[in-house]
Amino acid sequence: MADYTIVEKDSFTVLGIGTELKSDYTDFAGINKEKADFWQAVKQDGRLDALKSIATNHYIFAVNEAVNNKMMHYAGVMTEASLPEATRLIQFPKGEYLVVKGEGQTGEELSQKLTGIAFGQVLPEVKDFAYVGGPNATVEMGQKNGLVFGEMWIPVVRK
Repeated sequence: MADYTIVEKDSFTVLGIGTELKSDYTDFAGINKEKADFWQAVKQDGRLDALKSIATNHYIFAVNEAVNNKMMHYAGVMTEASLPEATRLIQFPKGEYLVVKGEGQTGEELSQKLTGIAFGQVLPEVKDFAYVGGPNATVEMGQKNGLVFGEMWIPVVRK
């Protein structure tokens, strides 16, 4: 089984710029393409740099959340500030989180890899915890040896 931990986290908020994912939730190739296109757009048009300029730390969040029966995906940061182009303040609850660590060539590769491991391997095998919804995020934490490293944070409850 993939390496994971269960960690207690205080509640926190991420300011995000988002997009609705139109692919079926089982269409992983379609979802990954939509996410990649979104990230390319927010990097090219300066929205990601604007978010990073008001962040309280250097973490970049790729957040997935169901909102009004829509699959939403956000680029976000922890901050006390606001931006006109930001589309949502995403509340993460206090509680236990499944944390999966990893690395990739890019932030997008890291996010795809961690999402696949967390939802495809760890959650189906973990018997004591369950994901019952709410926002989850891949957190890009930095670079080391030419690779992007980070974690996937998924709120879970004990069964």
